[in-house]
Amino acid sequence: MNQYLIYALGFFAQGLFGARSIVQWYLSEREGRVVSPTLFWIFSLSGSSLFLLYGLIRQDVVILIGQSISFYIYVRNLQLKRAWSTIPLFFQLPLLAIPPSILMFWFQQKNVSALEVDTAISLTVVGIAGQLLLNCRYLYQWYFSEKANESVLPLGFWIISLAASIMVVAYSIAREEPVLLVAQSLGIVVYLRNIIIYSRSLPGR
Repeated sequence: MNQYLIYALGFFAQGLFGARSIVQWYLSEREGRVVSPTLFWIFSLSGSSLFLLYGLIRQDVVILIGQSISFYIYVRNLQLKRAWSTIPLFFQLPLLAIPPSILMFWFQQKNVSALEVDTAISLTVVGIAGQLLLNCRYLYQWYFSEKANESVLPLGFWIISLAASIMVVAYSIAREEPVLLVAQSLGIVVYLRNIIIYSRSLPGR
């Protein structure tokens, strides 16, 4: 596949992630507190689906594993927002099958020895930790959402996002991965802003 088309796919997926951040940021500024809008999770699920495909084409195991974890947390947040039930069942089932289908296809194309060599050469410890942390932050968010019985984006989510993005930027430079580099560099601004909004909304401020 043409390299420019591959990058276009990756940038479009990251554009959806960027759109979710802009929507969430705008609504948080308007409310004067950090909010978790339904559109945030719709854009997240859409972007994750496309980025999984990008990860498959790029043969990036970290993207594949990370996005597979996040994918189902996005679905759960849509359930908590009472939005998942509005999607027809014949769309729900194919959506839920996207991550395992892509992972199964990838494993069929990749043998274990090649995976070990690829991981040792292509991925640094910082890159692995940053990329997985960036996606696993939704496990943290999921815990607090279940605890509150509603979809929330706690302060720790933004702190984890900021730390993970810095690591992924370093990983992207080393791997010459322009999609992640641009996306995470822009994401740092949004994460910092949400931390500031949180600090201003604390009691006594």
